[in-house]
Amino acid sequence: MGKATGALLGLAIGDAMGRVTEFDEIEHIAQYCPHWRQLPLPEPALVTDDTQMTLALGRGLRTALARGPLTPLRLERPVREEFVDWWRSPENNRAPGMTCLRACQRLSRPERRWQDASDVGSKGCGANMRVAPIGLIRDLDARQLSGAAQLQSALTHGHPTALAASDLTAYAVRRLAEGVAPAALPGVLRAYALASRERYDEFWLGDLADRWYGASPQAVIARGWDDCLTVLDQLEAALAAPDLEADPCLATGEGWIAEEAFGTGLLCFLLLPDDPVAAVRRAAYSSGDSDSLACLTGAFAGAHHGEAAWPGEWVERIEYRDELLALGALWD
Repeated sequence: MGKATGALLGLAIGDAMGRVTEFDEIEHIAQYCPHWRQLPLPEPALVTDDTQMTLALGRGLRTALARGPLTPLRLERPVREEFVDWWRSPENNRAPGMTCLRACQRLSRPERRWQDASDVGSKGCGANMRVAPIGLIRDLDARQLSGAAQLQSALTHGHPTALAASDLTAYAVRRLAEGVAPAALPGVLRAYALASRERYDEFWLGDLADRWYGASPQAVIARGWDDCLTVLDQLEAALAAPDLEADPCLATGEGWIAEEAFGTGLLCFLLLPDDPVAAVRRAAYSSGDSDSLACLTGAFAGAHHGEAAWPGEWVERIEYRDELLALGALWD
């Protein structure tokens, strides 16, 4: 079925489709594409920093896992190197987020601990737009998946909501790849969020919480999970009265912040669970952070359907195709 390959191709396809519509109001998009079901994959199919950082994380994970079972230090070193290489790359010219740029600049100083480089005030969607690879590695146990998802977020975005949304996004990708029915997914994710709500894993995060303000690390991270639970409430309300013609951002947010990117990306997939192409089109044809929304929708749809979800002609011309296929083959 190629679930990992499907998820990686899907996120890049959604990213490329949303790159054109990001920062655009729907009224303006409609001037050149009257209906969302007709939104094309652009030519050339260039991606944004969302896919670039996903690949950076993927390369770091590949290096880490070649050295042994995943641990915080084994993950942090190569992922940090890959993030800094991305920051320095001349190809980093796709309107990257300021949090990622500033944090990667701090990470470039080898003497600086990653906790001191993290932006603990940012819960931007850069935290979870790139996290899908962690959900695709079947060898990770539950604690490794959660810890790795939160740590990769915290290298740049250290806000508790960014950590929680990254954890929840990776978990959603994993459960879809494992075969959980889309209709059952919101309940599965709610149970996971409630069980995780007051869990601060010091083994994976170290003393990051010393930079937070609150009664305890557990109390602060609970606020992050509560933000995700609120978006799950909005998601379920939207699914109870589905409206395919409405801008999905009206239901679950524009996606500039992590929990909204998760919620709206997932909403577009769950509105069209049997039509992955239409799902990424619906996400990209939106008023918000369209590339990140469609990127996440594509990851969810691809994890569910596998690589056969995507038209062969699209796969042939997506930017970074060879690297996406190589990582997918590794994890399939």
